[in-house]
Amino acid sequence: MRIENGRVRKHIATAFFPTAEASPVSETIERHEFGAEVGRLLDLVVHALYSDREIFLRELVANAADAMDRRRFEALTSAASALPPDAKVRIAPDKEARTLTVSDAGIGMTKEDLATNLGTIARSGTRAFSQTLESAKAEDRPSLIGQFGVGFYSAFMVADRVTVTSRRAGSDEAWTWASQGQGSYTLEPATRAEPGTDIVLHLKEDADEYLEPYRLDHLVRKWADFITVPIAVVRDGKDESANQGTALWRKPKSEVTEEQYEEFYRSIGMNFDKPWATLHWRAEGQLEFSALLFVPGSKPFQALDNERQSKVRLHVRRMFITDEAELLPPWLRFVQGVVDTEDLPLNVSREMLQSTPALARIRRAVTGRVVSELTTRAKDAESYTAFWENFGAVLKEGIYEDFERRGEIAPLLRFRSSAVEGWTSLPDYMSRMKDGQEAIYYLVADDAEALKSSPQLEGFKARGLEVLLLSDHVDAFWPDQLGTFEEKPLRSITKGGLDLSKFALDGEQPEAPEGIDAFVAAVKTALGAEVSDVRTTDRLVDSAVVLSAGTGGPDLQMQRLMRRAGRAGGGQPVLEINPRHPLIRALAASPESEVPQAAGTLLDLARIQDGDSPRDPAAFARTVAAALAAARGA
Repeated sequence: MRIENGRVRKHIATAFFPTAEASPVSETIERHEFGAEVGRLLDLVVHALYSDREIFLRELVANAADAMDRRRFEALTSAASALPPDAKVRIAPDKEARTLTVSDAGIGMTKEDLATNLGTIARSGTRAFSQTLESAKAEDRPSLIGQFGVGFYSAFMVADRVTVTSRRAGSDEAWTWASQGQGSYTLEPATRAEPGTDIVLHLKEDADEYLEPYRLDHLVRKWADFITVPIAVVRDGKDESANQGTALWRKPKSEVTEEQYEEFYRSIGMNFDKPWATLHWRAEGQLEFSALLFVPGSKPFQALDNERQSKVRLHVRRMFITDEAELLPPWLRFVQGVVDTEDLPLNVSREMLQSTPALARIRRAVTGRVVSELTTRAKDAESYTAFWENFGAVLKEGIYEDFERRGEIAPLLRFRSSAVEGWTSLPDYMSRMKDGQEAIYYLVADDAEALKSSPQLEGFKARGLEVLLLSDHVDAFWPDQLGTFEEKPLRSITKGGLDLSKFALDGEQPEAPEGIDAFVAAVKTALGAEVSDVRTTDRLVDSAVVLSAGTGGPDLQMQRLMRRAGRAGGGQPVLEINPRHPLIRALAASPESEVPQAAGTLLDLARIQDGDSPRDPAAFARTVAAALAAARGA
């Protein structure tokens, strides 16, 4: 960086910088120019780094808290650096002067510190200080929150001029740094009664909201509620506490009560229930973070389908960064809580977070811990049922979206079944499979109750073959993605090509009538392109007809979803006919001239059974009315 010094008379400095009281021992102000490349970087920081203006207060409070931690640490070896008992960060708006002052009783800065830390963009006093701690004992190290560097310059998003007056602990000398954020800054002697720093923001015309104490209080509670340093906002001349100061997730589990967990759970998610599960742990090693997560005990008021992003809060050294870091995948978006790490810079923006390797490792670790907790809790069937009925449909999305964890998620799934009451799992289903059964059978439809009486199940029930009944919106998608479970393929029973002949039917079944082949051929001819095929089937018992999908395409439910979305796919269905049904036996013996009308009616019956409408509802109604009249001799 290029630095040029100039001298200006004291009375000029007082006129331009009235908040910086000049020292009687000096009559000059030093002016320094940023280098061209630094000026460009400053412009980017102010206009491009942060997507939210209010971030400036988080950064300044972080710097102030950091300075107080540094002074507390230095006091271990120097009595002159001892913090006052009432030390705090003080935020004072002044509507008449249109200024906002952030003051602290921290370590303070010398003239050289001001020039080095504030005169060089992205130069961090905290980073340099942290290098001195390598030889210090872990319990003696302060929690370093902020960086006097890039984050400090976020002040220029809301201020057209910033002055910093600081006095280093152990020194009687104070200095004022001032800049309009346009490529230069000044340094001049000043006075300050006690060690610490005052940052004065001369606010822009469109930044009036930051002169309102209630707005400042809200921002502190949003961004810095849990840092240990007391923060006060000045309202009507009085200091009012603005932060809790206790990060529950930083405490050992043995020191936190259930009541404290529940209170925190309700505060972060605006919940009124009790959490179903509480996960509290600290990860140490190459990657360090603390986490306090909750699985809610009931569904949220806002549907989880509306927003498919995790809202777990990311904190850096207790300071809130964002709830849009997507710390958990969408299929775990029902989990709430906080993750607090030491391994990210505080002044990282939301946009930069997406490409941070450390954050990617945190995501993997947190996701793994949540899945492990669900696996453990799934052993308690009664408790897990409550969770599943609330969030099971969301968890299923993981099979579709997360290739890496499909094997872990699959045993966590629960299903209704054609063979047992209540919920069952894939491992439980496999334990009940019949000898020679080579697939896990399932049926998907929109209505859970309609599934139980679906004609598609008849042949499976008659042979003692269990079918899983799926009715969630995602059930049309994930089975094909999972493919197999413990080497057994998942098969939709609406797909063609299922051979059940090796499994004996319960009870005697009548033989197929003569002429059935000719009847099937005539029905196929009559329906033409409305079906891809017509054939007899042995998987019906009480119903005359049923639809099935082609062997290689999507099943019937997926085809319905595609049609609703205006997309063609899957081709025409197959009409399967039960040759032993009384209606089919009668139709097979009827004159060939009656086959076309009968064929259309059979197709409409099959469509209705699967939850679809007849091809022509009015014509179908007339046909049914005529049949009823004929049956009664009308």
